[in-house]
Amino acid sequence: MKRLKLLFHTVRYLRVRQLGYQVYYRIRKPRLRKLPAPVLRGELDAWPGEAYLEPATRDGRTFTFLGQTARFDGNWNDPAVPKLWLYNLHYQDHLNARGAESRIDLCEHMVDAWVEGNPPLAGNGWEPYCLSLRIVNWVKFFSRLGPGRVKETWLQSLTQQTDALEQQLEFHILANHLFANAKALVFAGTYLGGTQGDRWLRKGLALLDREVPEQFLEDGAHYERSPMYHGTLLWDLADLIALFQATRFEELEKRVNDWRQRVEKGLEWLAAMTHPDGEISFFNDAAFGIAPNLTDLTNFAGSLGLAVPSGECPERVQVFLLQESGFGVIDWPERHRLLVDVAPVGPGYQPGHAHADTLSCELSLFGQRVLVNSGISQYGQDVERHKQRSTAAHNTVEVDGQNSSEVWGGFRVARRAMPFDVGASQGELEVRVWGKHDGYRRLPGGVIHHREWRASSGRIVIEDVLSGSYGSAVAYWHLHPHINIEPIQDFRLLLTMPGGQKVSFIIEGAKSLRSIDSQWHPQFGLSIKNTKIALELSGKKLVTRLEF
Repeated sequence: MKRLKLLFHTVRYLRVRQLGYQVYYRIRKPRLRKLPAPVLRGELDAWPGEAYLEPATRDGRTFTFLGQTARFDGNWNDPAVPKLWLYNLHYQDHLNARGAESRIDLCEHMVDAWVEGNPPLAGNGWEPYCLSLRIVNWVKFFSRLGPGRVKETWLQSLTQQTDALEQQLEFHILANHLFANAKALVFAGTYLGGTQGDRWLRKGLALLDREVPEQFLEDGAHYERSPMYHGTLLWDLADLIALFQATRFEELEKRVNDWRQRVEKGLEWLAAMTHPDGEISFFNDAAFGIAPNLTDLTNFAGSLGLAVPSGECPERVQVFLLQESGFGVIDWPERHRLLVDVAPVGPGYQPGHAHADTLSCELSLFGQRVLVNSGISQYGQDVERHKQRSTAAHNTVEVDGQNSSEVWGGFRVARRAMPFDVGASQGELEVRVWGKHDGYRRLPGGVIHHREWRASSGRIVIEDVLSGSYGSAVAYWHLHPHINIEPIQDFRLLLTMPGGQKVSFIIEGAKSLRSIDSQWHPQFGLSIKNTKIALELSGKKLVTRLEF
């Protein structure tokens, strides 16, 4: 009954089209169709874009993905290897990784190996997301090689793959998956001509015309509100701009100004959500090493002639609210940054990458991370995935042992915390961000969580207030592994930074303070020991003060 209830509260947010395609794709599988011979358009002579990934292999036999190294023996669908690892193998990102031009023979060998080892419509590589990423990688790689070195078998396979993708566009998932499908159709349609190439180009652009304005919010954020996926989608848009610069297609020219503006705005958002160490913050699904970071993206955008963020420090403490996506940013001249989450749980119909992290926050002081959210080390549907998405894995308040949003099943969310009464103010000496959420209203006590952050020179005060009734409430503070903790009094700690700076951590309104061994997950396949502080509230109000 509990699972049925979760399923009901998950499905009710979905779009009718998603439900229809869930049924449709179970009944109708892609078919191997007779296709006309591939025709090269000829306009895309050399791919002008950038690369950000490090090579996953240097010999074509051993690959490292997601922190796991495995030997590839020619079995593209090895059941002994995790499915997500195999997906990365099928993407063939190594064709366009850094330094790929020095490994041309190996890259050609891997394209041959893929064609030989993956008969049409069989295995992981023919699933639509894998097809989308590989099609783009092949078009880039083939354009760099030039038509004289591109084999006919490769072009035939590329045609079959694009046809298979067209038959299974991910309308049942939507969000970043459908965006990747659309991008792949556009790339295939600019490289391959003829009637089918024209159709793929039209269909891909029509999808982008609908998805770009829906998926990118007015403040520049990708609507799934994951800094990691935001980086990926921003790179996709930059790729499309680079594609226009390589082809000068009229169909792309009509859209390129809008794409440029969205990349520039998206870079501003990513700059705001990036810590002083140059890497992303961990809200929702986020980890290092998967998506391009701010430096990668600004380099790419700069090569395309786009405006990039200046990165200047403010002259005094300042606050700004990313209104549409729902994040607050407080900056200091000394390279301190506080990032706060007053955001809704992604797009209602696709919260697959959302965490139960409403009203959480992350903090850097003196350029070093201090308060960190969990991050992720894996996907899947097991206990660890659920733990990493939980409220207790984030810097916020857990009530009666429940998550603020009902995350479950690996990529599902049932009832969600909805933020309200969100705001920010800039004063001469102090700045503030505040918000409430109703995620615990579903519990018998009808609890509402209100949190306010107040910041000034050398000081942050975080005030939590709970209305309603409850059995227990615990605020969690997760510290970066490099932070040393020393107790001074019962409710006062001294934090020592790697550079020797001292931070006083003072608590009012807690009846207990526990220091718990925990883990931080900055990359897939990587878990690092850290400490989290658990504060059980003695009443309705908790005040946490940091002085530095």
